[in-house]
Parts: sequence; C-alpha cells; structure tokens
Amino acid sequence: MILPIYIYGHPILRKVAKDIDPANYPNLKELIDNMFETMYHADGVGLAAPQVGIEDRIFVVDLDPLSDENPEFKGFKKVFINAHITERWGELELVEEGCLSIPGIHEKVPREGNIRIAYLDENLQPHEDEFSGFMARAIQHEYDHLDGILFVDKIAPIRKRLIKGKLTNMANGRTNCHYRVKTAK
Repeated sequence: MILPIYIYGHPILRKVAKDIDPANYPNLKELIDNMFETMYHADGVGLAAPQVGIEDRIFVVDLDPLSDENPEFKGFKKVFINAHITERWGELELVEEGCLSIPGIHEKVPREGNIRIAYLDENLQPHEDEFSGFMARAIQHEYDHLDGILFVDKIAPIRKRLIKGKLTNMANGRTNCHYRVKTAK
C-alpha cells in the first residue's frame, strides 16, 4: 500500500524515533513492504518511518535503481531496524541531496565519507557494518530522519536563507508532488 509522505513542516519529522521491540510488532513485514512501495512510487532511493508518520527507528534504502551508472550499487537493498550509527570518519564531502519530504529542493550537504552502523535487518538478524561513499551518504540521510534532522538543517546558512520561502510554503501546506503527501496544514 502506498502511504502518504509527510512534508517539511509536519511535527513528526522533528521527533526522535524510538527503538522498537520487533517481537511485539505484528505488522513489521507489512510496514517494510509498504515503505518500499511508497519509496518506489515517489522515485526515491530511501525512506524513513517518520516520513510516513511512524515514530519508529526503521528505514529502507534501495540503490539498485542507480546501478546502471554505478555498478557497485547492484543489489544494494537494505532494511535498517533500530539503527544506530556508532562511528563516522573521513573528510567531510559536499554532495547534492534531495528528500521526498522536501520536494523540489536539492542542496549540497556536508557528510563524512564513512560510517559504522549497528542494526537489525528485515529478518531481525543483528548486523554491524561499515559503509562508504554514496552508500554511507544515503544511510546517513535516512538515519538523520530517525533523529528529527532534515538535510536542510546541515546546509550553509546562506543557502538556507535562499530557500526559506520554499520551505515556508511547504510548512504552510503549499507543495506540488506527483506522490501522496501529508502536510502540516
């Protein structure tokens, strides 16, 4: 089922998500399937539970659609449950990002090039993996949603001032998307 994506200005996007008890989460598989379906429908490569109105530490990433230009992304489709980044390192790299919750805005965001993250997969198996490059960036972007952080919080102050009007419009319920959304107004 395609879920509405919550847009900039909605309070849930600023809440810190909670770890879940997977044993007492009867609809977990359904939620994961719905998140992937919603993400694909909106042409995204990542989606966090707060973006669909759920305050739980779950996000999905699928970089396989980018594998024609980046063969290393082939088959990179992951679910992150109760994720916690335990380490970040490397030089800060400025790379343009966008977000399904902030449609139509793309800005350069500084992020470390490497991360270590502990999480459960969709089968509730624990992992502690390291990622680098764009994989690390995509994971950090979605992970930030779990902590109530949006990519526009990390951009240069002058850039944020330049897009303030667009963000205000979104916060006031004025946005144009090809996918279902839920606004604050």
